Amino acid sequence: MKYSKATNYALHAMLSLANKTEKTSIGVQSLATELSVSTTYLSKILAKLVKEGLVLSSSGAQGGYSLAANKNDVSFLDVIQAIEGKASLFECDPQHGEHCLVHQVMLEAETEMERQLKQKRIIDVAHQIK
Repeated sequence: MKYSKATNYALHAMLSLANKTEKTSIGVQSLATELSVSTTYLSKILAKLVKEGLVLSSSGAQGGYSLAANKNDVSFLDVIQAIEGKASLFECDPQHGEHCLVHQVMLEAETEMERQLKQKRIIDVAHQIK
């Protein structure tokens, strides 16, 4: 299984934002430089994170991006689902019927992975970087 590059950048952006001081925002250009990604691409990623309420966006001279108020609760799963969506990673072909045994096994594995990712909070990992 492989997540998109957008998810990779989103997770790294969240870690970077989590390491900023409480009332500091960071501009998209500065964040893009730090992550070695184009400003346009990062802007699209950040827009998804804003839409999901994980990141705040402010305009103006002191504008930029910062973590939302619930920053202590944001998990890796929250960020991944904001970028990738919440659809299951695996779907059985309809010809296998509604009780596809392969799907049941895959769903169990996916559920366990999601449980692990839900337990890993962005803020906790960000503190390890400091």
